[in-house]
Amino acid sequence: MTEITSYRDLLSWQKAMDLAQLVYALTDKFPRHEHFGLAFHMRKTAVSVPSNIAEGTRHRTPAYIARLIIALGEHAELETQALLGKRLRFIGDDDMKTFEELSTSVGQLTHALVRSLDRET
Repeated sequence: MTEITSYRDLLSWQKAMDLAQLVYALTDKFPRHEHFGLAFHMRKTAVSVPSNIAEGTRHRTPAYIARLIIALGEHAELETQALLGKRLRFIGDDDMKTFEELSTSVGQLTHALVRSLDRET
């Protein structure tokens, strides 16, 4: 097992960064009139997930867990926004499948990190 010395070592953060990058690519395809609407909100939310994971590492365990819970809330918000994008036909089936797979991984990894930190307290 690799030693964790930075938030950059956390798989949940790495996958959340991949998800944010994917969201930028997906929202580039949105209609121009949505660039300051749903696309903007999805990008902001996607960036918030790894940002909160990273910020949490700078706090003691209870505050770290709180930041991870915020990241999970942002993650749920992002999934909801992506589902709306799919309903509006801004996101195609193949792209949505890719999004869902990566998003599921981020959620599972972040929940696991919360559980591991919870055991420490």
